[in-house]
Amino acid sequence: MRVLELKNTIINIKQEFSAYFKERDAEINGSLLALLSGEHVLLLGPPGTAKTLLANKICETIEGGNFFHYLLTRFSTPEEVFGPLSLKALERDEFSRRVEGYLPTAHIALLDEIFKANSSILNSLLSVLNERIYHNGKEILEVPLFSVFGASNELPEEEESLEALYDRFLFRYRVDYIQHEENLEKLIFENAEDFEPSTKLPIEEIREIQKRAKNLPVDPEVRTIVKGLRRDLKNSNIFVSDRRWKKIINMLRVASAVNGHSSVNRMTIVLLQHVLWDVPEQREIIRKLILDRVISGGTDTGKMKLDVLDLKNSIYKCLQQELPDLVACTKCFVEEKKTADGMKSSRFSGVKVPKSLTFDNTVDLLKHHTEYPHHTYSVSIDYSNLNKSMSFESLAEMLQKKYGFEFKISLDYGDKKLYEKEYKNLEERLNYFKRQIQEEEKALERTLKENIWVSELDAQEILIKYRSKNADTFEISNYLSDIRALLEKPKVFDVAIEKVGEAA
Repeated sequence: MRVLELKNTIINIKQEFSAYFKERDAEINGSLLALLSGEHVLLLGPPGTAKTLLANKICETIEGGNFFHYLLTRFSTPEEVFGPLSLKALERDEFSRRVEGYLPTAHIALLDEIFKANSSILNSLLSVLNERIYHNGKEILEVPLFSVFGASNELPEEEESLEALYDRFLFRYRVDYIQHEENLEKLIFENAEDFEPSTKLPIEEIREIQKRAKNLPVDPEVRTIVKGLRRDLKNSNIFVSDRRWKKIINMLRVASAVNGHSSVNRMTIVLLQHVLWDVPEQREIIRKLILDRVISGGTDTGKMKLDVLDLKNSIYKCLQQELPDLVACTKCFVEEKKTADGMKSSRFSGVKVPKSLTFDNTVDLLKHHTEYPHHTYSVSIDYSNLNKSMSFESLAEMLQKKYGFEFKISLDYGDKKLYEKEYKNLEERLNYFKRQIQEEEKALERTLKENIWVSELDAQEILIKYRSKNADTFEISNYLSDIRALLEKPKVFDVAIEKVGEAA
């Protein structure tokens, strides 16, 4: 079977399952990918969410393999999972089990209530899940196991032994009750138990795709994203074992190989939301971190915006002089509510009183003057004196005579060079991001559509985040324009200052 045929087979299986198992697209995706990559799946959720049924039907899609299914209890014995003792071997004073038909000979297994496994079963189970070996007396058997599906109503207790078992499950899903009424009706009135998968996945093809994916290259930006995610998770006190990271990269290779890609690209990173959490409460944190980094290689426009604003504020502090008196524009007004007794209030309706726009520093005042050169000003904020206004030039003359105040807008040479360098760096970052966004816009929807592992919900959220980041670029561009004006402010206000001098 060629890669394209395998991809079509997976798509057909997904469509069959999605038609019967509503609101389970992520679980179906993860289960199929776990089978293909040789990893294990944990379905965690309350009783009655069809965890066991879904896992059972997924296992039925495998053609040419042995299937083992067992419900574990605290009283389960090794014989029930690994096979009964061989009486003939005991006659020879040898310890050996008859493993045929039990877990050591299975290709696919479903262990219900997996965390009920007791210590007599656990050690052998760990080596089967991880190393794919079973110690049958003196003999070490190679287990042909591809995947184990574990189902549980609860997380394991905080015991070291169960934590080791829990870590063996790469894919983890919190299965909830059906949320949408329409889907609930279909569940109630249709018999999913009667569903028999018609599309089969030959076991030889699983081996073949694993071989094909083994040496698939990983894109540099994916490496960067993974390293960044690891740091982000540590900062959030979420720790992922080195073994899991190794398995994660192998899984991403398989996912990309099935898609027919020649390398692992960053859209496949979306799958990591199902393999990194330890407790369900971490899922949304991890999902946000992943989606933020998937868009444009993880460029954080929020941080870029803060960096730009910090630079703008720094320049403002260097440039601005405090005015000796509060200056009000007599042409610009804001409305302020007052109660009948004249007290300001936002809780009571009352008379709306106009209040002029005021300035306490030279930068804001001069910027306003360049935008509105014909506006007039007053140094009084008494509403009754708003008509006693003067031009900007007259205002400057009055401030000079009354307070000895002079407009001096300039940056020191060293400060100017430093700020210009930082401005240029931010401008280059923005331009680089814009180019990424523009290139991404053309390919994003196509990339999401052809990646069979990205769910519709994930695809929609990625597009929303992309558009949000795209909108951020316009806001950042405006801030940078303001900074450019601040850096050039001596030139911008040359005319205004000259007029002040003439008026004086």
